[in-house]
Amino acid sequence: MKRRNFLATLGAACVAGCNRVADSQPGQALLGAAEKWHESAHRLLTDRTALAPEYPRSAISPYFRGNGSTDPQTGGYPAHAEEGFANWRLTVGGLVETPLSLSMENIRRLPQRTQITRHDCVEGWSAIGEWTGPQLSLLLDAAGLREEARFIVFRCADNLNGQDYYESVDLIDAYHPQTIVAHRLNGEPLPIRNGAPLRMRIERQLGYKHAKYLTGIEAVASLDDIGLGKGGYWEDRAGYQWYAGI
Repeated sequence: MKRRNFLATLGAACVAGCNRVADSQPGQALLGAAEKWHESAHRLLTDRTALAPEYPRSAISPYFRGNGSTDPQTGGYPAHAEEGFANWRLTVGGLVETPLSLSMENIRRLPQRTQITRHDCVEGWSAIGEWTGPQLSLLLDAAGLREEARFIVFRCADNLNGQDYYESVDLIDAYHPQTIVAHRLNGEPLPIRNGAPLRMRIERQLGYKHAKYLTGIEAVASLDDIGLGKGGYWEDRAGYQWYAGI
């Protein structure tokens, strides 16, 4: 717990104070080296299937705040929200043998995992919630990853400054048992402010990796052609680390 607190606080400080450094060529090289060290150290010290802490129901936060986008108004999202997401679809594509298009009912009928975990935001706040949804690995296995797939990209309905939100992880985090496509929070359908109707939960990563308003899951061989090539919306625009393990 202390380690998670330290890393979340450190991440917030780095984002707040290092933008000028990140904008310089030496600064980019320094931050890139630090991120690679962080990733290597994290993987060396913990088994790939080591679980993030899980909590009793008594520890659930009385209010789980929203952050970033909390009510998308772009594309067809407002209409989907108005009809209770009855026609929402989640696609699984890219480097897969069998592309999928899943309804909310399809997702609810899959085997489910429920976990009570702590969400650590890069801005320095935390909350504990109970999340329910199928494991991402289940969807990837159903689609059948092709041999050249190395990363999983998440496509989202929320649009910031003219760009749809996106994030990505490697296959280690994609197949982690606590990585789920969540559709329920604290026993209720996911609220709009928290990413309804679907969001990622990647429990060993900071909050900005947990993509909300999920519309698509895409297997790719490289992140070079995704956004600006750094693997995520904030990584491309604000110097956030792609690997945000805690």
